[in-house]
Amino acid sequence: MNAGGNLTLSGLSKSFNDFEAVKSVDLEIKQGEFLTLLGPSGSGKTTLLMMIAGFLDASAGDIALAGTSITHTPAEKRNFGMVFQGYALFPHMTVRQNIAYPLEIRKRPRLEIEARVDEMLALVQLEDFGKRKPAELSGGQCQRVALARALAFAPPVLLLDEPLGALDKKLRIEVQQQLKDIHTRIGTTFIFVTHDQEEALSMSDRIVIMQHGQIEQVGTPHDLYDHPRTRFAAGFLGKSNFLHQDGKLFALRPEKIDMAPTGQGAAAARITGVIRTITYFGSTLKYMVAIDGEDDFEIDVDTWRNKHALEAGQSVDLSWPDAAMVALEDSI
Repeated sequence: MNAGGNLTLSGLSKSFNDFEAVKSVDLEIKQGEFLTLLGPSGSGKTTLLMMIAGFLDASAGDIALAGTSITHTPAEKRNFGMVFQGYALFPHMTVRQNIAYPLEIRKRPRLEIEARVDEMLALVQLEDFGKRKPAELSGGQCQRVALARALAFAPPVLLLDEPLGALDKKLRIEVQQQLKDIHTRIGTTFIFVTHDQEEALSMSDRIVIMQHGQIEQVGTPHDLYDHPRTRFAAGFLGKSNFLHQDGKLFALRPEKIDMAPTGQGAAAARITGVIRTITYFGSTLKYMVAIDGEDDFEIDVDTWRNKHALEAGQSVDLSWPDAAMVALEDSI
């Protein structure tokens, strides 16, 4: 486990003239955890990461590592690793030289540098690519080199700003798994920024959902998915249908709804609607159902479990267990 201690944010804020990009954020990031800052564009997640890195000065509040304030410590002295979406590799250097660079500027002994570069190449599974230059690598390989370089000097914290955003979907999924495996093996604290909900769910120990510069909700992927507190959290992390009942607002996940032709369901119908569209995704079917007095409901059905030959324009009954409904804090 890489030593470093917990990272504590207390009342952390950042203003640009009259615009508050981050508003009084309190957050404890545990040593060794994989924490993801998740939110839409403009939610403040990258600004928060840049303050942690030391690239932006906080307007108010404090950042502490293992109980010691680093709020006014320059970025280069925080000794944090950083991985960007654009890789930021030196094009004229080989892979080995890129990985060695942060060790050379820290004046580590040559033999130590060579051994550490070998270790990092093995970690990211690029042992045979050391003599290549970035232009000779794929996007996924470049990102792994950037990761190896950021980890070479054993930082207590690794900051990752949308690092997989430039990769196509298939490669992105592969690198996600590699990144998670590396985190598990080395135990460094990872703080990861993304707007991709599936990425956050699949990789994180905890997720911080952000909106308008503030924390909307913090929790494990399982807790946030099954127990969102607000309409924003329920709608941003995964998909939700929203139902008004007894003066309250409830969230209902699309995969937790059973659907059958009207009058043919095994359970009593809670709502009856009309299928508006059907979209085929291979393993799943997405039905959009028009409901009186509510927004259209989305129902997701595993293709192999689809019991009924349903068509657009058909009347259907919808049912679900009581436990599938999550009461939200939003007023209606």
